[in-house]
Amino acid sequence: MLFNSYIFILFFLPLCVAVYFLLYRIRAGKAARLWLLGMSLWFYGYFNPSYVLIICGSILANYGVSRYLLKRYQEGAQGAGRAGMILGVAMNVAILFYFKYFDFFVENINAVFHTDFALRRIVLPLGISFFTFQQISYVVDSWRGETKQYSLLDYAVFVSFFPQLVAGPIVLHDELIPQLLDEKKHRPDALWLSRGLYLFAAGLFKKVIVADTLGNLVALGFGGVEILTSLDVLLVIVCFALQLYYDFSGYSDMATGIASMFHIELPVNFHSPYKARSILEFWDRWHMTLTRFLRRYIYFPLGGSRRGRLRTYGNIMIVFLISGFWHGANWTFVVWGLLHGLAEVLTRRFRNTWSKIPGVIQWFLTFGFVSFAFLIFRADTLEQAYIMFRKVAKLEALYITPVMLEGLTLPEMRHLEELLCPGGLPGGGAVHFVLFLLIVMGVTLGSKNCQEKEFKCSKRNLAATVGMLAWTIVSLSEISTFLYFNF
Repeated sequence: MLFNSYIFILFFLPLCVAVYFLLYRIRAGKAARLWLLGMSLWFYGYFNPSYVLIICGSILANYGVSRYLLKRYQEGAQGAGRAGMILGVAMNVAILFYFKYFDFFVENINAVFHTDFALRRIVLPLGISFFTFQQISYVVDSWRGETKQYSLLDYAVFVSFFPQLVAGPIVLHDELIPQLLDEKKHRPDALWLSRGLYLFAAGLFKKVIVADTLGNLVALGFGGVEILTSLDVLLVIVCFALQLYYDFSGYSDMATGIASMFHIELPVNFHSPYKARSILEFWDRWHMTLTRFLRRYIYFPLGGSRRGRLRTYGNIMIVFLISGFWHGANWTFVVWGLLHGLAEVLTRRFRNTWSKIPGVIQWFLTFGFVSFAFLIFRADTLEQAYIMFRKVAKLEALYITPVMLEGLTLPEMRHLEELLCPGGLPGGGAVHFVLFLLIVMGVTLGSKNCQEKEFKCSKRNLAATVGMLAWTIVSLSEISTFLYFNF
């Protein structure tokens, strides 16, 4: 099921929230959590019921391993439990490998060794990258003795909680389970509900009005690479960087907003990343819960920065290689990850030199690198990315084709133009194009993140919530999936 669908907005969400608090009101706490678990599994298996078997099997296996590891720790046998922890992590990695990377490796083995092993054409289960990392963190924390003897029900709700199930944020056990068990959060709260509706509306607006509009132009660009001009490619690069941010940030806002309706706080996943002035700062602001996971469960165990400069740089490259693979089974993601790793290494190595560069230039170089790297991230193949980079380098045909200009035109802008100016504005699509892109860039760089703002119940926020919901619900004629559903 998708957040940006009528069945979710008008039926699933209000029903889920209402019954959840009703059950707590009649003091049926276990029934309330069972209800939340059942609704989460329905949400997850809406398009493919077989997904439910996969996630339920993963939950049962990881819960059993984690209980064993915690018991060993409590018995003072943490060292003896190390093998169990390694096996638990390996089990999760193996499941992820089978569903996400099996065909990728078979294809490459066939290409290198001229074999003909059959591909299995495995359908990637939604959110498997996210809930697998979430459960790996729980397994490792259990081995460290940092978890508690939670019930299977509470653990299952922690993993399957539908707002963050399929695209994050990647939540840790001590961020969610204690909130589920806190009696103070078992009653509906007007402020939390209002804040949740506001964040949900803002995230839905980001996705439907901004990201999907930008996505139209990006799809046009990648669908006809051969006929693009140099300026077209530059435009596609910028638009995809903005589309990816508003798509994923929009999902995260919606997830946080929905959780807030349940009186639950999820960790912030974005902190205005395109304001960053270095790659180091960018990764402190972009997909923050993934960065935290990679740092805590891979970078630090590898030794972090405690074993000399060369070892530190090597650890950084390993982490970013894993990050690239985590995003997808394609060499484009691997190269993207390695490029970011190299950029972080160089930034650390020449930190003093970088600090002397004026802030505006720092921002321009950082945003430029991130955007160009995202071209590789979005490309179907490395060859396609190379063709587009070559077009930019040639700087030929410095104009934007009419088809691309029309790709950034909102239907609402066309209707407004027809209403106010029946003869049409001079420039037509070009005016819409420039206005839309300037507004999006202005908001991206000049405004605060939704979750940075202290929310207050006010007429202004009520009007903004109603306005954004009304506009987006009317615009849901074409429902698109979130980009990170593919990862």
